[in-house]
Amino acid sequence: MDKYINTPITEKVTEDLKSGDYVYITGTIYVARDAAHKRMIEALNRGEELPINIKDAAIYYMGPSPAREGKPIGSAGPTTASRMDKYAPTLLDLGQKAMIGKGKRSKEVVDAMIRNKAVYFAAVGGAGALLSKCIKKSRTLCYEDLGAEAILEIQVENFPVIVVIDSKGNNLYETATLEYALQK
Repeated sequence: MDKYINTPITEKVTEDLKSGDYVYITGTIYVARDAAHKRMIEALNRGEELPINIKDAAIYYMGPSPAREGKPIGSAGPTTASRMDKYAPTLLDLGQKAMIGKGKRSKEVVDAMIRNKAVYFAAVGGAGALLSKCIKKSRTLCYEDLGAEAILEIQVENFPVIVVIDSKGNNLYETATLEYALQK
């Protein structure tokens, strides 16, 4: 089912999303990868505030390429989400409601998603040039020294994703595999 949602992504929104739904997101999304996640967790461990408002936030695991002239960003495809698995439960427990990436997630992440009523979206890998067309603005927020791994704030319009794991833990990677096996 196609659904159109706006950020911030609240619990009310996540509870309505089901594994397999096609979703189009409009609003503000943060971009952060491994190094930025590591820094955020280190900051929390030192008792510091996070550099972004994590409550009801969506974080896209993406390594952007440089923008062409007149464009807000270059190719903007997803990176492998499992690289953030050791950091994600902490951020979910602090109120993050959505993650966007590609690939499977660990049991610890899925448990944290269920506990916090969060969702995991997949963006189509290999479609970074097409996905970048949905990004209307991009700016670096912090950790500039990390280059392509700095935290960005992007404004998206009808950014296409698929609910892979919903807030109840239903996992499209598992159900689709089972459904395919039953069809044989």
